[in-house]
Amino acid sequence: MATARLAAITDEFAADLETALTAMQELGFAEAELRLINGKNIVELTDDEIADAREAVERHGMRVVSIASPLLKYVLAGGPEIDQRVQKDVFGASYTFADHERLTQRAMDAAQALGARIIRVFSFWRTTEPRRCFPAIVEALRPLCDAAAARGLRIGLENEFACNIGTAEEAAAFLEMLPHPALGLIWDPANMAVLGGVPFPDGYSHLPLGRLLHVHVKDCTVDNFVPTWQRVGTNINWSGQIAALMRDGYTGSFSLETHWRGEHGDRLEASRICGEILRDMVVNAAAQSGPNRTGAPVLQDR
Repeated sequence: MATARLAAITDEFAADLETALTAMQELGFAEAELRLINGKNIVELTDDEIADAREAVERHGMRVVSIASPLLKYVLAGGPEIDQRVQKDVFGASYTFADHERLTQRAMDAAQALGARIIRVFSFWRTTEPRRCFPAIVEALRPLCDAAAARGLRIGLENEFACNIGTAEEAAAFLEMLPHPALGLIWDPANMAVLGGVPFPDGYSHLPLGRLLHVHVKDCTVDNFVPTWQRVGTNINWSGQIAALMRDGYTGSFSLETHWRGEHGDRLEASRICGEILRDMVVNAAAQSGPNRTGAPVLQDR
């Protein structure tokens, strides 16, 4: 049975990095994923700010696992009409393709300086014909993957409901089109749920497990493509998903991306609650044995 590491996107706990890291350390998290620090996107931080961030993470006994960059979270020029049914969260990063070259260079430099192994990317804002966009996404991602490989980095493509690759089926089809060794998937079950699918077990059954790099953990209920963020475990079968991943040999991180703001609108409190839930689920999954997704029995390591 695989072991698992716990991580979180720090700004889900607090805009202030020190506050976030202290809470994560208290929960026993080993890794940090960086997106915003004091409202500033990771690709906009200065070299000194990046060095300070790495020092803070390491001072709390953690490491940076990934930078949650905004790459390819913009409109595909000449693509089909944008799908207006889905929300488009930008998290301090409203860019266009004209920014792509600069953002790519900065993301690569930031990841190396932080000691991160993964750069999260997207697949352009979702259109009314997502699969028509796949060749253009391949064209955009292949040089990114080449550049990452040259630096010893990995590109993590997130299935994002507001982008063209949002479901497990779309992710699997796209990854087959671009079998680059530096490209893998950041699996986000809640993002798939927004588009109307059942992420586990249905969506998960389509995923190429060998290409899973990272998992984002959040939860929601959905009404007509609009998510209401919830406590982890409210709607998605997270305990089953985590157990299946670990039984199937997943060795990456489970990274909390809370989104839920709790009963009092307090992101720190809400993330602490969800962090405890996630930690307990992972501990429980590690202590259990059972069939993998193919039905073959798997015995707990002894």
